[in-house]
Amino acid sequence: MWIDTHCHLDAGEFDSDREAVAQAARDSGVGRIVIPAVASWNFSTVRALAHRIAGGTYALGIHPLFTRDARDADLDALRREIEASLDDPRFVGIGEIGLDYFVPDLDDARQRHLYDAQLALAREFDLPVICHVRKSQDLVLKGLRRYGIKCGIAHAFNGSFQQAGAFIDHGMRLGFGGNVTFERSRQIRRLATELPLEAIVVETDAPDIPPSWRYKQRNAPDQVPRIGAVIAELRGIGIDALAVGTTANAHAALPRLALACA
Repeated sequence: MWIDTHCHLDAGEFDSDREAVAQAARDSGVGRIVIPAVASWNFSTVRALAHRIAGGTYALGIHPLFTRDARDADLDALRREIEASLDDPRFVGIGEIGLDYFVPDLDDARQRHLYDAQLALAREFDLPVICHVRKSQDLVLKGLRRYGIKCGIAHAFNGSFQQAGAFIDHGMRLGFGGNVTFERSRQIRRLATELPLEAIVVETDAPDIPPSWRYKQRNAPDQVPRIGAVIAELRGIGIDALAVGTTANAHAALPRLALACA
């Protein structure tokens, strides 16, 4: 079984064929899809979708790119949604949260405030986190250390080996997806090749970050096995070993996935 640890299946790009996309993923061997929220307005959407599709699971959080419009009332709503979801086996953690220093016009203080507040909720409810780390690896890790969060995923990891080691030493797993399939992505391919297998999970970030064979097209969760095959080839191991290993890693990163699989 494969797990897509990061897929925005609720996105508008899937409005015309969402159920077919989910079924194609299932048919390809993807047994679980983690659907992270991005803002308070889609908390209920990702929950309902996770329950509607076979293998669906969800996380709740406020994405750094949506902090422009987020208010403290949204944090209150997040707390309520977390409390309401704790007995739901399809709820796996807090996400997508983090920091972004690629987009130039984000309010730094605002996104840091919301990141810190969500880390505090993760600590309070003893939940793992799915972190957005675009050009922000060191500051995201600093927050994890400050709040004592030692379980989760650094999504779409593209940092240095030193930064990767720091996340791994802190207990986090690193997400690899479509970018690893491009030969020009030398640093990401080196990371996927040389880091310990125990540190790696597979993701799509669909509909974004398509693999090389879908360049500039819509990404989808049924691409996970083929992305995994690229990683397995880079590492010189069998695809089955990669699938088994990354599935175990996803369960370690998001322990509530085991409840969804029960």
